[in-house]
Amino acid sequence: MAKALTDIAIQKLKPGAARYEVPDRGARGLRVVVQPSGRKSFAVRYRNAAGRPRKLTLPAGISLAAARKLAADTMLEVAQDKDPATTKQAKRSARATVDDTVARLTEQFIELHAKRHTRPSTLRATESNFRNIILPAWGARSVHDIKRRDVIDLLDAVVVERPILANRLKATISKFFNWLAARDVIKASPCAGVAAPAEEKPRDRVLNDDELRRLWRAGEAVGGNVSAYTKLLILLGQRRNETGALKWDETFLGLGLGEIRNVLELPAERMKGKQAHVVPLSTQAAAIIDAMPRVDDFVLGGALRWHYHHVKDALDAHMGDVPKWTLHDLRRSVASGLARIGVALPVIEKILAHRGQSFSGVAGIYQRHSFLPEMATALQRWADHVERLVSGKPAEVLTLPRRR
Repeated sequence: MAKALTDIAIQKLKPGAARYEVPDRGARGLRVVVQPSGRKSFAVRYRNAAGRPRKLTLPAGISLAAARKLAADTMLEVAQDKDPATTKQAKRSARATVDDTVARLTEQFIELHAKRHTRPSTLRATESNFRNIILPAWGARSVHDIKRRDVIDLLDAVVVERPILANRLKATISKFFNWLAARDVIKASPCAGVAAPAEEKPRDRVLNDDELRRLWRAGEAVGGNVSAYTKLLILLGQRRNETGALKWDETFLGLGLGEIRNVLELPAERMKGKQAHVVPLSTQAAAIIDAMPRVDDFVLGGALRWHYHHVKDALDAHMGDVPKWTLHDLRRSVASGLARIGVALPVIEKILAHRGQSFSGVAGIYQRHSFLPEMATALQRWADHVERLVSGKPAEVLTLPRRR
């Protein structure tokens, strides 16, 4: 049987792996809601006139005595055949005008900010967060009515099963309300003071030589542009989308820079650091690109860049029993492999387009050497190493025909 709660008893309630409620015998229908994060709130459970179960969330931060008073008022309304939760929602909707709803201002945010100032992958994630989580919960509400408690509750609903998504969701909500505050639509963001809902640990997964061999062969088993994509990720160490969205007009085969005949020139708008990046191509990488058919503007076909998860699933089906890995782990694996074959750290950082310790601060300002010859040598040594891994034979020198 439920016991009458006290303030001390509520303070002693510990969070569990999942959200749970504790009923209060001191007030009919009153519950203390305990989130996995440890946050506590009050709600009233009741059945409306149609016999359907309903829940009314009480204002955040109120005392137990105040919660009991509101619970009693709620049950009085229920006895009068009213539905307090519906009434609360109606009042909230009435306050929201067409101009300040979350749904309408989301459209502005996407058009005026997200599409202009974020990378395509970030834009897709932002739109997904709004479409699948934020708008279903808040779309009809006024942005002025969204409080810190609402933000916390929405994040708590996601964090248990998908902690990393909860962190990305928090970032999306924060950007949205900060943008509104900067435009003087709201006075302050309700996200102020809300911590990231989950702790993230940096990934350190590196595929060893045997796993790289398996991955190369898995790509060949899948075939087509997936094979070429997989091999280029392994040979070049560039980011997933920088490789997947490679365009023909970014490739220069036989027409490169000086003695470096084959290069990629990736424009600033496609780079995470917003700086153009030149990648020398090994003979193996150049041959893979040269062999691709021209079906559209993209070397690997335009459709590939929207389906990386399908690519990963297809590769996994042929990889065998290996520990969990991601496409992004290949960058770390290439960096580690380059270091193992004796490539200097500054050259590795240049290949990966990292502004790491070698080019930070004053060094980054005054160090203008392109490192292209060193990068070309390093990537050719790496490609030869990978070829030996896959074939078990000394790397052959490939003769690349000039593109006509």
